[in-house]
Amino acid sequence: MSAKEQILARIRRALPEPRPDTAVPRDYLQVHGARTPAETVDLLAENLAEYRAKVHRVDEDGIAVLLARLLAERGASSVLVPPGLPPHWLAAADPTRIHDRAASTPHQLDAVDSVVTGCALAIAETGTIVLDGGPEQGRRRITLVPDHHICVVRVPAQVVDSVPRALPLLDPTKPLTWISGPSATSDIELDRVEGVHGPRTLEVVLLGAQ
Repeated sequence: MSAKEQILARIRRALPEPRPDTAVPRDYLQVHGARTPAETVDLLAENLAEYRAKVHRVDEDGIAVLLARLLAERGASSVLVPPGLPPHWLAAADPTRIHDRAASTPHQLDAVDSVVTGCALAIAETGTIVLDGGPEQGRRRITLVPDHHICVVRVPAQVVDSVPRALPLLDPTKPLTWISGPSATSDIELDRVEGVHGPRTLEVVLLGAQ
């Protein structure tokens, strides 16, 4: 028996026997307050901005022009494109399309200027975007390595009020990435440093909201 197995065996012996009739109480609030769908979207936008994400609102007719403008303002010459991203979203954009390929190395991904994706859902109360590796999002690493991430959220369809409302809608077997603002840390002398574990700049497009 290995040391690890010995430790785990001791832990099992120290724990009380589980009781199948003991249910975990889940009587906490599912959502804090009553909101209309529009108010929920407004709360999401407010909390995203609080986390220093840049928030934009646009309808379906204007998304191609908006994305082209955001990429141009960034000076992006290349944009990473997940396999299921709607083609018309980038119809007006000039940057070279780099497709999501399993063979791409981290060094190659780091050379990409921007990435544009959809999302699985967004949580209003926490200002969180959740990705699950779906066709509009691509593999997890394409949203962690490039320095600029534009994420499109369909509203109100992809917006939920709270984490308890979000969890039943997500598949725990998928590679879930939870994003609350740009990647940042204040570990060193409490100085905020952005772009440590992911994109330095996060822009969220609320598609359908005006």
